[in-house]
Amino acid sequence: MAVTTPPYASDALAEGTVDAVVIGGGAAGLNGALILARSRRSVVVIDSGSPRNAPAQAVHGLLALDGTPPPEILRRGREQVRQYGGRVVFGEVASAESAAPSADGDLRFTVTLADGRSITARRILVATGLTDVLPEMPGLAEHWGDSVVHCPYCHGWEVRDEPIGVLATGPVSIEHALLFRQLTEDLTYFTHGTGLDEDSRARFAARGIHVIDTPVTEVVNDEDGALAGVRLADGQVVARRVVAVAAQMQARTQGLEGLSLPVQDLPKGRGFASGTAGATEVPGVWVAGNATDPVAQVGASAAAGALAGADINRSLAIADTDGALQKIAEGSPHGATR
Repeated sequence: MAVTTPPYASDALAEGTVDAVVIGGGAAGLNGALILARSRRSVVVIDSGSPRNAPAQAVHGLLALDGTPPPEILRRGREQVRQYGGRVVFGEVASAESAAPSADGDLRFTVTLADGRSITARRILVATGLTDVLPEMPGLAEHWGDSVVHCPYCHGWEVRDEPIGVLATGPVSIEHALLFRQLTEDLTYFTHGTGLDEDSRARFAARGIHVIDTPVTEVVNDEDGALAGVRLADGQVVARRVVAVAAQMQARTQGLEGLSLPVQDLPKGRGFASGTAGATEVPGVWVAGNATDPVAQVGASAAAGALAGADINRSLAIADTDGALQKIAEGSPHGATR
């Protein structure tokens, strides 16, 4: 489900060694870069231009920016990073791996782009986001981000009072249905081959949620191309204006294999494992946003990027001081900055 954003002017890739490379130009990556740039760190953001929320018309639930189109938020973010000297480079990362440390032992990484260009960095922030993996069903993907939705907080208000169908993908869909029931009185739950125990059926019945066990075969459009319902395996068409589906969420890991970052299985997907402020088990590498927290909305992803950026700056400050002390010990009277 990768959708690209409108093209924009790319900065030149920095030469020499930079303090940090941020892989991913979404909310988490840009906010991490903003923190670093404001700390007078040299930072380069590598942006593939395919954010998860590109199909959406607007971002919701984000204080002061509710209703803003995702491309506009990213445009402003890029401008703000650049305002403090950061660079945003349009490109795809082909590989990222550890490199030989500096003379005083500080970490180094090499990030290579698909076009062959490369850059050396002292630290890396991975903010690649995730991919929503939808069930294989004719007509489903074409409505993704519009009348096929996943998040009641991102899209719920906009589909309130509509006839909504929840297409089950597993146990997580049970809670999904209860959340969407808050938004409409006309809710149908399609088990679609997943299990539904008697207790859940009783709870659904108590809330007026209709259950259909016959598998769904396709999404049906009206004559104008709008979602009109779903077709069942027996040929019956159930009229619906909205389909909610808890898609599997998989962190984007392409090109990052060389970093050997640990991953973890989560109830709703798979992401990079991380600790405090996004630090990973791999020294010098942080992760933030949907790459490690699949359910994070834009605000939470941006906040995670900010925390990671601050922690990266802390790490660099310590390394700078260690390097200065080492130079003094070696007889250099001026210490060092990198």
